[in-house]
Amino acid sequence: MSTDNESGSHSSQRTLLLGLAITLGYAVVEAIGGWLANSLALLGDAGHMLTDAVSLAAAAFAARLVSRPATKRHTFGLERAEVVGALFNVLFMYGIVAAIVISAIDRLLNPTPVQFGSVLVIGIVGLFVNILVAWLLHRGQKTLNTRGAMLHVMGDLLGSVAAIAAGLVIWLTGWMPIDPLLSLLICGLILVSSTKLLLETLHVIMEGVPQSVDINEVADALNAAHPDIVRVHHLHIWTISSGTRALSAHIDVRSADNWNEVSRALQKETRRHDINHPTFQPVILEP
Repeated sequence: MSTDNESGSHSSQRTLLLGLAITLGYAVVEAIGGWLANSLALLGDAGHMLTDAVSLAAAAFAARLVSRPATKRHTFGLERAEVVGALFNVLFMYGIVAAIVISAIDRLLNPTPVQFGSVLVIGIVGLFVNILVAWLLHRGQKTLNTRGAMLHVMGDLLGSVAAIAAGLVIWLTGWMPIDPLLSLLICGLILVSSTKLLLETLHVIMEGVPQSVDINEVADALNAAHPDIVRVHHLHIWTISSGTRALSAHIDVRSADNWNEVSRALQKETRRHDINHPTFQPVILEP
């Protein structure tokens, strides 16, 4: 694994651990406040923050695994740990959303009073806490793993907004159904983001071509990289991790004499397309 990847994973791990400490501390405060205020929106937000603590811990653990060097058993190292971390966070988020939806439906069928004052105060403080954690993650390394953690934090941020809105509506109108209704709305927004990240993660697991890479454009560039190249075939491009994109291809060449020069030209083209782990198999066409 490259030095850049190692330093990036260490930085990501520190950011995730800091976010974990902040989130876990406030989650306890918010859970107590939500229970005392009898607010589903606030309890749901506290639940999100508690699950965020789990997701941030899992993401930090995945970042630690990514920093480990390659071994005889794992020749790419454990870079794919970030993909596993992202998948865990998405599936975990689905479970949390399901639990909140069930609670919200029950609250709609059996309305109970909510103490809007506590909801407003704790919701506002929670909003600033979530903004701080989201800012920390945004400044860190952008990987599927940290994006999975960010998904939970953004869900909490929206949950804080819902808690504030619910408190204001109840304060001004006394309409209690707003609390579970806003919870359902936030769940819908989270499901959209979660599903998008899930599809991206599955695309990586299935070794699909990276979304930002046009394989036809890469093939044309490789074919034109050097006059000795006759044809590029058996071309494959996939993602190992957010920091490593791999390529393999068979290269038909007229002669073996200039292979070093041809190889350098091919590597230049792959770097231009943000592919940093190319493997080329020369096929000599000499009689």
